[in-house]
Amino acid sequence: MTEALPRLLLVEDDAVSRQFLAEALRGLPAEVDAAGTIAQACGFASRHAHALWLVDAHLPDGDGIAALTRLRELDEATPAVAITAERWQREFDRLEAAGFVEILQKPIALPDLQANVRRLIGLGPGKVADAAVPRCGKRPVWDAEQALAAMAGNRAAWLVLGRLFLDELPQQREQLRQAHELGDAAAMHGLLHRLTASSGFVGASRISAAVLALARSPLDPRLWRDFEHAVEDTLATALPQS
Repeated sequence: MTEALPRLLLVEDDAVSRQFLAEALRGLPAEVDAAGTIAQACGFASRHAHALWLVDAHLPDGDGIAALTRLRELDEATPAVAITAERWQREFDRLEAAGFVEILQKPIALPDLQANVRRLIGLGPGKVADAAVPRCGKRPVWDAEQALAAMAGNRAAWLVLGRLFLDELPQQREQLRQAHELGDAAAMHGLLHRLTASSGFVGASRISAAVLALARSPLDPRLWRDFEHAVEDTLATALPQS
C-alpha cells in the first residue's frame, strides 16, 4: 500500500513566489494547497488537514499574524512557519510571539526550504543540492547562478518563472510609481516587500539591489531613479538561455 504524502498549506500572494515555493514543496514530495489570500487559505484549511502551514508575513487581506489567527480558529495544533523578506529582528520577534514555530527569509534557496520543511514535518533529510555561495562585485541584470542555485539547477523552471516575473514587472512598477507620487511610503514598503522576494527567486540582481536600497528610504528621489533604471534595464535584457 502506497503511503499518503504529507499535505502542506502555502499562503503567498505573489504569483512568482507562490509558484516557486509550491513546486519546491511538491518536490519533497508532498501535496501542496497554494493560496494567495487569507480567505483562500481558510478555505483549504476547512477542507483538509495539513502537516504544516507556510504563511507569508504580508498578504492582501491581512498580515501573517492575522492569517495565523484565522487559521487557528480552524485548527489549534498545526505548526506554522512564517515567510518574510524582512531583515529586522523586531519583526522576527513579533512573528515568533504570535505563534510561528520558525521564520524563513526570502529569497529562500530550494535546498534550504526543503531541508527545513523535512525537519519540521518529520521526514528524512532527503537528497538536495548544495546552495551556491552568492557572487560579489558589480551586479548584472540577471544572475543565473543565483537563480539556478535557488532552483537546484532546474533551468526550465527558472525560465518559466523569469518570464512570469517580466510579465508582472510593468504593473508592479506602475503601482510603486503611483504610491511614490502620492508620497505613500507605507504602500511602497508593502509593494517593495513583494518585489524583494520575487526578484530574488528569479535572479533579477539589479532590481534586487535597487529595491533593497529604495526600501530603506522609499521617497528618496535618487533611489527612485535608480530603481526605474534597474526596471528598464531588466525589461530590455533577455533571460540568459545558456
